[in-house]
Amino acid sequence: MMKKKRLALICLMTGAMFITRTSVKACTSIIVSGKVTPDGRPYIFKNRDTMNQDNLVVSIKGVKYRFIGIASQNDSLATSIWSGHNEAGFAIANTAAYNLNGKPVPGKPRPQGDENDGTLMRRALETCATLKDFELLLDSIKARGPIPSNSNFAVMDAQGGVAYYETGNNGYTKFDANDPLQAPYGYIVRTNHGMTGERSMDQGVERYLAISDYAARAGFAGNLGFEPVIRKVTRTLTHGLTRLNLGDFAPQDDTQPVYFPFRDFIPRYQTASAQLIQGVKKGENPRLTVAWTIAGSTLTTVAIPLWITSDGILPKVVSRNNEGRASLVDAGFELKKQLFPIERGNGTDYINLAKLINHAGTGILQKIEPIETEIFARSEQALNALRKNGQTAKETAEFYHWIDTFLKEQYKRKFGIELRI
Repeated sequence: MMKKKRLALICLMTGAMFITRTSVKACTSIIVSGKVTPDGRPYIFKNRDTMNQDNLVVSIKGVKYRFIGIASQNDSLATSIWSGHNEAGFAIANTAAYNLNGKPVPGKPRPQGDENDGTLMRRALETCATLKDFELLLDSIKARGPIPSNSNFAVMDAQGGVAYYETGNNGYTKFDANDPLQAPYGYIVRTNHGMTGERSMDQGVERYLAISDYAARAGFAGNLGFEPVIRKVTRTLTHGLTRLNLGDFAPQDDTQPVYFPFRDFIPRYQTASAQLIQGVKKGENPRLTVAWTIAGSTLTTVAIPLWITSDGILPKVVSRNNEGRASLVDAGFELKKQLFPIERGNGTDYINLAKLINHAGTGILQKIEPIETEIFARSEQALNALRKNGQTAKETAEFYHWIDTFLKEQYKRKFGIELRI
């Protein structure tokens, strides 16, 4: 058995030397109907990969609705939002599709890409309450000319609607997770290609295999709940194509570096954030839509729940501090340097597995998990109370204060990192 594992590892390492670099905008996504989740609440999920990895969370009163979303740290006005939800229970995220506008034609302008997706999503969060509203928004843009997009948009509303919109210059196609003909098992996955596009241009196939395998197994087991997706899928160490599980090679401890190729897993060096936005059941307050958010690297940063209040309060650890940065994201960067210490050449394609997981239990991910477990336990209590008694700004402020205090204590004790909040 060990010989087979070594052979598989050698094959992966050899293959990694010759794989052409794919785009770093390499997001992974799934949408799930409330018909198949254990609690009856739908959700959309996005694992975001980008070279611009410095993110934070913003809460903004838009032209019509207040919204919470992921923004780039250097986008001071948050003109682009990369996933988020608003007080009407409308939520949106995207993955670059790359193949919806076809191949470039010599002598003609290149097809427009996804550079405007962030501004489009911000506009949708400010103005849309339903899937129909989003369709009308796309129609209004198309009426004025080509839609400046090449992406899959995951969209959800408080009426239980949840769908992908494959959107290119010439229009969009809707894929409805509530439609048994389009989604017989109640979920749909997307990475970096659309089903209506030029299939020879498909990207993200390895991660498509990985997320599809997870969803199929979880679905048949009746376990398509939100928590395993944000906590486990974002950190899965099994490669979708080779099926190699790096967990099988965990070293004894972290005293010596143990490097492995780390390309085209769901978590990547370029992973900047992950967000699972959990909708509401019929009759629930749309403001109880919850964004389970990892605002930095999924391998070094914990997930926390975020919901909207009228005053727009957020935990301090994920919003701008006096330095204009999110302290939890910065802490994640500091820890990620231990996982990817080689900065020259293609060094960031190789992870020091010993610092991530090991049999001694001293890996970064192994220290992150119990912190997150406590957050999820406290979150369940808080959300159950809010769903039963109604939301108040006071209770939310108290819970967010607990998150700030708890994470500051834990990152200091376990990693020696001071969160500057």
